Amino acid sequence: MQVHVCAVGRLRKGPERALLDDYAQRFDRTGRALGLGPLLEHEVEDKRGGGMTAEAALLRRACPAGTLRVALDERGVTMTSPELAARLQRWRDEGAGAVAFFIGGADGLAPDLRAESELALSFGAMVWPHMLARVMLAEQLYRAATILAGGPYHRA
Repeated sequence: MQVHVCAVGRLRKGPERALLDDYAQRFDRTGRALGLGPLLEHEVEDKRGGGMTAEAALLRRACPAGTLRVALDERGVTMTSPELAARLQRWRDEGAGAVAFFIGGADGLAPDLRAESELALSFGAMVWPHMLARVMLAEQLYRAATILAGGPYHRA
């Protein structure tokens, strides 16, 4: 099952990019044997200033057809890492070919994009910079893969 991260904004060179690339590479290595991955990143930018509605249209276009959609949103459900791992495993086992995680820009995701998603997922009540949210998502995907693989990375 392919995993897509569809995000508003460009993540340039720097510590966030290095961390994201590291976790994505780890996820790809660990997830391959589990039928998870690769992790594919799609960055979009609304250069015309159309706000959340325009960003939502760009995110939809970046997401391959038939892909399960997950909106990262502070109002979403919180999950433990094992719960996220189990959800990925269930989707994979049910035959999902791909899942896409949407990360909005400074104003978040458009309500209609959240509403049409399979799941709205929250990293907690705090608001995180969208660039850090990408890194946190990549780390959680790697953690989920290690949980499913029975590796020692997750110590709960």
